[in-house]
Amino acid sequence: MAEFDNLWNNRNFIFDNNFVSNFYKTENLVFWKRKKNKTAEFKCPECGKVHSEWPALTFKSPANYDFLSDKEKTELGKLDSDFCEIHYEDQIDRFIRVTLSQKVKDACETLEYGLWVSLSEKSYLDYKENYNNTNHETGYFGWLCSNIPEYGDTSSIPCDVMTKSGNDRPEIFPHEDFDHPFVRDYYNGILKTEAENRINEMIKNVG
Repeated sequence: MAEFDNLWNNRNFIFDNNFVSNFYKTENLVFWKRKKNKTAEFKCPECGKVHSEWPALTFKSPANYDFLSDKEKTELGKLDSDFCEIHYEDQIDRFIRVTLSQKVKDACETLEYGLWVSLSEKSYLDYKENYNNTNHETGYFGWLCSNIPEYGDTSSIPCDVMTKSGNDRPEIFPHEDFDHPFVRDYYNGILKTEAENRINEMIKNVG
């Protein structure tokens, strides 16, 4: 696909430092139960129930959208569970919801994330057009647009975005040659204690 739209035109995003540091105190984080091997129990801040499986750590919206004021969200933003658009005067930024599976070295589980990436207009429209096509399998280039607390600013990490058959959300694979602690941990794996700490920390921030 034209080298993933020429690596989305080598585009980068700039975020305010105050936004990055305060982002995780918002209600942008939610938790979903996953059907995998049982491990430690976690109390879900959404339903109040104790789950015996690792939850998936998901973001309700891309960081770019959360950076907007309430007025800007109303005037510029369009958001649903899988798509987001921000209509600026001179451009439209487009985002889709994706998944990422973080390897855990000393556990059978993987730590699942629900994240957002930005796509080029061409890739975004292709994905949207084929959203209900259960046989649609292709790849796009995207920029990560979610900030994961343990790493500070993880926005603008280049990723391959791979759609899946069966209407599952696309999975992303960070570019291995991109120098960032998040990318190194993605490929090398993290420890189970670190995975559980991340879950507990996110629950603490949301709760």
